[in-house]
Amino acid sequence: MITRIVFLGVAVAVGVVIFRLLRAGRIREKYAALWIIVGAGVVALAVWPGLLNFLAEGIGVALPVNLLFFLAILLLLGVTLHLSLEASRLEDETRVLAERVALLSLEVRRLTKESRPPAPEASEPGAAGDA
Repeated sequence: MITRIVFLGVAVAVGVVIFRLLRAGRIREKYAALWIIVGAGVVALAVWPGLLNFLAEGIGVALPVNLLFFLAILLLLGVTLHLSLEASRLEDETRVLAERVALLSLEVRRLTKESRPPAPEASEPGAAGDA
């Protein structure tokens, strides 16, 4: 019974934290959905503790805790893959933006050179004023 209360407490805490992060705009919806699914899974295991045993027997896993660890590892691998894809996309986007800024900076320098009147030539060293 105490395990159910702990699981439900963890699920409620995760839900509250995710909701507050969403409201504050600190987490995007696509990431929040993943954590809401994790919280729902924890709630399901807390409400129906025999569910993990049933699933383990149905799949043919010897111990239900092994199934739980396997599912946790799959979840972590999925999150890692997703974050790697996001990092790669952001890196490509940053490179493109840096190239655009460089091209725009070059264009601004070219336009400012064209709009300036030609500078008078400086006197050469050793001319009449240097003695």
